Amino acid sequence: MRRSGILCHISSLPSSHGIGTFGKAAYDFVDFLVASKQSYWQILPLGPTSYGDSPYQTFSAFANNPYFIDLDFLVEENLLKKSDIKSKFDSPRYVDYHDLYEIRFDILKIAYHNFDQNNTEYQDFLNNESYWVYDYALFMALKVMYKGQSWLYWNENIRLRDDQTLTHYKTLLKEDIEFYQFLQFKSYQQWMNLKAYANKNNVEIIGDMPIYVSYDSSDVWANPKMFDLDQDRNPRHVAGVPPDNYALDGQLWGNPLYNWDVLEKDHFSWWVKRVRSSMELFDMIRIDHFIGFVNFFSITYGEKTARNGVWKKGPGKKFFDVIKEQLGDVNIIAEDLGVLTDDVRKLVKDTGFPGMKLLQFAFDSREESDYIPHLYPRNVIAYTGTHDNQTTASWFDFIPEEDLKYCLDYINHHSDSSPVDSLIKTTLGCVADTAIIPIQDYLHLKDEGRMNVPSTLGNNWRWRLLPNEINETLAKKIKGFTELYGRVYDKKDS
Repeated sequence: MRRSGILCHISSLPSSHGIGTFGKAAYDFVDFLVASKQSYWQILPLGPTSYGDSPYQTFSAFANNPYFIDLDFLVEENLLKKSDIKSKFDSPRYVDYHDLYEIRFDILKIAYHNFDQNNTEYQDFLNNESYWVYDYALFMALKVMYKGQSWLYWNENIRLRDDQTLTHYKTLLKEDIEFYQFLQFKSYQQWMNLKAYANKNNVEIIGDMPIYVSYDSSDVWANPKMFDLDQDRNPRHVAGVPPDNYALDGQLWGNPLYNWDVLEKDHFSWWVKRVRSSMELFDMIRIDHFIGFVNFFSITYGEKTARNGVWKKGPGKKFFDVIKEQLGDVNIIAEDLGVLTDDVRKLVKDTGFPGMKLLQFAFDSREESDYIPHLYPRNVIAYTGTHDNQTTASWFDFIPEEDLKYCLDYINHHSDSSPVDSLIKTTLGCVADTAIIPIQDYLHLKDEGRMNVPSTLGNNWRWRLLPNEINETLAKKIKGFTELYGRVYDKKDS
């Protein structure tokens, strides 16, 4: 069945409180998807962001970002008054994470103090999520005590989780721990309500799961044996990718690597819980850097670049056999961009998961690319580009002249239309069962709409929609494209 969707992260939605939330604008976006005849809403990871504000570097693999809690909904619940909501956000176009950090938690703490801790739904949440939520809340309370410092620099007894020391701080920090548990309850509650609304309107959510977790996370602090750490719990090796034409030093991500031998002996139970949790949060899961399950790039901790890293073997198919055995068939997208070896191709084929094809990678005038649409199988997800790429409008400005000519000929572009629309149409028209288009491409935005420039810090993950940008005119245009290429999906007919 041919379907299509739009990529737009929660943080990119309009709101008057500095960042997109699970509030009214999110429901309006679902309505926009319905009017546009879209089947999918793809988002980026929902986790609480840490240094650099990246949703791929979070404080927990299970927690949601408290910034996404909608304040207006808290007012409706009488947990806040309108006068409690202080705002100094000047730009509707970009997120100011510094200002959010400075003021949002003070506002949410008011809601926490007005909340009944005996709430049955809250207590059920704590019981159901007990395998992660308390450790996360304790971790965050300790981070507050240490003024945001990484747990690498905490007192040794806390770093090494000495029982007597932890008991002391569980009592000392009781209110802060409860506050962070409350934030997760409200975030989960608002998200699940939004997902239910989307599903009721036949829109499915594609979530995003980074393969790695941040060192500065409750996951690593609470489960050190699962990771490649030394006896003092410092990383021994970290993740990244090797040098290529785009990054001459490679990419040094810095995430700790998994101790796959230890995980396998435990039947990958932490991963099973992680995938099960994501199955509840999303209808389909995109696993970022899927190739890391086959081969992962290992860089000695302390290296300044990725140049001296080496490839090592991941768990491969046996990992996904356990996932299937424990959880049944899981709707997974394999983000298989990067070094595609025969082993990677075989794992994607053996699992049956759809891989990804980006049209921005397709047009090399020197040779026929694996990303050229006439070579696609049906079981792939086709994109113009993703959050890591230039917007298509900017891409056209920078593509080499010979490649540009090849591209324009291939997509049958005519000068009386936009080349961006021509590439979108080629994406929607290809044989792939599913096509996803970033909302920035439908809006023809250039660099001002770019979400992320890999291996850079300071100006990423900030872009937002303006309140009037998603409208009836745009919905009508997208609907027309969707109908033209047979991607309107009626659940009643399936």
